[in-house]
Amino acid sequence: MGLPVIVQIENIFYPILAIVGVPANLVTIVILSRGSCGLSKCIARYLLAMAAGDLLFLIFQVVLCEINDAYFPYSFLSYTPICILNLTLIFVSIDCSIWLTVAFTFDRFVSICCQRLRTKYCTEKIAAVVIAVVCSLAVLENIPIYFIFEPREIIDNAPWSCDIKSSFYTLPIWVAYWWLESILTPFVPFILILLLNALTIRHVVLANRVRRGLRGNKNGENHNDPEVENRRKSIILLLAISGSFILLWMVTFISYVSVRFADTQLFNTNYNAPFTIMEQSGYMLSSLSSCTNTFIYGVSQSKFRDELKNMIKRPLAPITCFFK
Repeated sequence: MGLPVIVQIENIFYPILAIVGVPANLVTIVILSRGSCGLSKCIARYLLAMAAGDLLFLIFQVVLCEINDAYFPYSFLSYTPICILNLTLIFVSIDCSIWLTVAFTFDRFVSICCQRLRTKYCTEKIAAVVIAVVCSLAVLENIPIYFIFEPREIIDNAPWSCDIKSSFYTLPIWVAYWWLESILTPFVPFILILLLNALTIRHVVLANRVRRGLRGNKNGENHNDPEVENRRKSIILLLAISGSFILLWMVTFISYVSVRFADTQLFNTNYNAPFTIMEQSGYMLSSLSSCTNTFIYGVSQSKFRDELKNMIKRPLAPITCFFK
């Protein structure tokens, strides 16, 4: 009997994602590190951290987990202690990526809607502090994850692969922890991103109306207004990043909620079961979100496109500049 359809799709999808996503995030990190994209240092800090988080997710989840399981099932990476460590780092990278997106969304909300707070909060120093706090909390939050797994099988007295302990679904402390984990990621980020985007859009629409009125522009022709143009570019970048995040994480979000309210379990090995198919499809879509930001920057940011073109024309330029 052949492999289940969803597994066959994964075996093709994840290598392609790694081939595209890892270089894309590396290029993004190099370009943003140069600081020549026309973005403020504060924004560049967040986008750089998000790209680094996405790159780590691709390495831990896609390369070391999915591709390893598909093509090298009994490599040293499948040894249970290493497998557990990698899975823990996957959860850490997921939380970092998600909450850095929330932090970026909040920063743009403050920048656009809170003029008094803007000068104090939207700075490179505050951005660095927020990023450090988010990453530190992500590590602390996921330390218990290391203790929920056990060997899936024993071969020659050696533990191989990972499986969730049955007690994880029954012991009150683990049930409470998973409720907290599900609320913090991804329920709360979903709500915060939707709320902050709604408030930001509402503020921009009202501010543009007032500004047009003050300028006497009754026909809505605001293309000569630099302030309106700056707001438009900020909104496009913000909605593109947060919108793609919400769309690509929606199926995984539904899977997490289903586990809480239905008689289902995550990481089920029956790949023909409808819930498992939905769960694995959600993981593929959420993994895809780790390489979409590069393409968003390329479409929405002209200076980023210029830098990307220069890198394509002179691929060794970043290396030569590093050694100068």
